[in-house]
Amino acid sequence: MKTVILSVTSCLVFAIILSGCIKKEAIMPSTVKSDVVKSTTLALKTLTFSGYTWFVKSGAGMGPGPNNWNENNVFVDALGKLHMQIKYSATTKKWECAEIWTTTSLGFGKYEWFVEGRIDLLDKNVVVGLFNYPTSSIGPDGTNEIDIEFAKWGNLKNKMGNFTVWPAVLGYSNATFPYNISLTGTYTTHRFNWSSTSIIFQSLNGWRTDDTNIIASTTFAPVVSTTSLIPQIAEPLHMNLWLFKGNPPTNKAPVEVIFSKFQKY
Repeated sequence: MKTVILSVTSCLVFAIILSGCIKKEAIMPSTVKSDVVKSTTLALKTLTFSGYTWFVKSGAGMGPGPNNWNENNVFVDALGKLHMQIKYSATTKKWECAEIWTTTSLGFGKYEWFVEGRIDLLDKNVVVGLFNYPTSSIGPDGTNEIDIEFAKWGNLKNKMGNFTVWPAVLGYSNATFPYNISLTGTYTTHRFNWSSTSIIFQSLNGWRTDDTNIIASTTFAPVVSTTSLIPQIAEPLHMNLWLFKGNPPTNKAPVEVIFSKFQKY
């Protein structure tokens, strides 16, 4: 088995070529997310954002984290922007997080988010996740997932940005690519372009559809075991804002991240 590991600086572009299987240790934890996908038969709140209908998560002691989730911590404003919040509830006396996911499954294509907020200054316990995630009929937790995440995972020494691919089947490790983020403004664009043979990740300064002002970029393109290492099946798309291991922000302040738009090409 051969593993190629390259570090991310201001801009990283590389492909992974393997003679066997890929194995990398992830910076982020193996946080169980299997309870984030709820049965569509439940009376879940929905909202409309960027032309898609999304389920809204609600409940206590659920992963990732585990955390408590409040459906009122996510809303769309009059301009069509999505707000996601972490807040302390005086009623439950607990910190509560936010998550949504599409009511339909999405397949190959380019996924792009316009984000508003200083994601480079997030508290070390705060996690922003943009990812697809399998239903139980597709595969278990730890498979079939493509992540863009902003988190320190409780450790200030960690890099804030994380691109991660979880394999299509069990028996392979995830591949994760951490990168630094240092912003001078509040607008960023983040995307992954998913095909059956590769996944291209990009983070960019400003709101844009071109490839300029790149913060970080990487291409995951294994030449062997491709269909085992790259998810192949359409699945729901998730967005969440949560607390690592359920630990509150160290400054005890509420958190809000705003998404101007999501689009899939």
